[in-house]
Amino acid sequence: MAASPTPSAAASHLARVFSQYPLEVVHAEGVWLTTRDGRRILDYYGGHAVAALGYGHPRWVAALERQAREVLFQTNAIPMAVRERAAERLVRFAGLGLDDVFFVNSGAEANENALRLAFRATGRRTAVALEQGWHGRTAASGAVTWGAREKWYGFPQAPFDVRWVSRSDPDAAVAGIDEDTACVIVEPVQGLAGAYEVPVAVLQALRRRCDEVGAYLIFDEVQCGVGRTGWPFGANRAGVTPDILTTAKALGAGFPVSAMLLAKHVAARLKTEDMGTTFGGGPLACAIVETVIDIIESEGLLDNVKRMSSLIRERCIVGPVTGVQGAGLLLGLRTTRPAKQVQQELMARGIFAGTAADPNIVRLLPPFTLEAAHVDALAAALKDLPA
Repeated sequence: MAASPTPSAAASHLARVFSQYPLEVVHAEGVWLTTRDGRRILDYYGGHAVAALGYGHPRWVAALERQAREVLFQTNAIPMAVRERAAERLVRFAGLGLDDVFFVNSGAEANENALRLAFRATGRRTAVALEQGWHGRTAASGAVTWGAREKWYGFPQAPFDVRWVSRSDPDAAVAGIDEDTACVIVEPVQGLAGAYEVPVAVLQALRRRCDEVGAYLIFDEVQCGVGRTGWPFGANRAGVTPDILTTAKALGAGFPVSAMLLAKHVAARLKTEDMGTTFGGGPLACAIVETVIDIIESEGLLDNVKRMSSLIRERCIVGPVTGVQGAGLLLGLRTTRPAKQVQQELMARGIFAGTAADPNIVRLLPPFTLEAAHVDALAAALKDLPA
């Protein structure tokens, strides 16, 4: 039976809070989207960095079905082997010595809990965040999101003081950190800002300064984590270990799940009921986490991310593209013309890419299963566009 057509905007009962792209996807397989009108679209957007394994990966589908048949859901008050296995697999995959895991449901929720832990542990009043960073839409995560107060925040006041520091200058970044700083939150590769890779020197300086003043360093790897940089996490790539690392998106590769990874000294402060969640750590989510990591490792996808990233850098500086920034398959194509124009022109040629806060960045967030032929298709489409 054919699906019903999408209601018009006037008839829809959905809250009108999303700008929507001019395509309706009715099927997806691998790196390809099929629209209701029969177009086949190469997906370089990846569901906003979520579809790390593409669409319909048979092992992902089988894991979800198997766990749903065994135990669909149970409270965290009941121990489950699948939850223990998922946490162990995530810790081993990360290899950062962050050995305690708390599963929740979204990146914003993970960041909210990370911030709360830092304030509770230090008893301080101020969070430091980097310019252009994005951390979510909840009360605390939104407070440390660049531009949120002016655009959409809505709360009469933030739950704590926020100090903004440079994302590019190590000295300027650490100048904002003092004995009243509870934590510093940073995306090692800023996603919405345009796939901007924070310099390693900045991350190292933040680590040293946090150690000096006793502040927590939080890495928000919601978008850049779980293999998207070609490393398990941006922390591995930079050689800098935070006190708390948050991650989501690729962690479930389409299933809602997020996690906090905690250093021993952070986890040591926790006691029963310090954190809680209804759906976080549910058996379906944990079965998927375990499977996603197994697929990334067994299919050599970290190496593939690095290979495809190098090919994009080599072949796609053509047409309106003057440079490529970012890491792995979180990349920004710098364009001579407005990125929204270039995005629309690519869409007309069967390629779906994203944009960013930077008006001259086309953002690429494709599945880790991308192939050289798909890079060639992007390069050919870009070459066909006016410079």
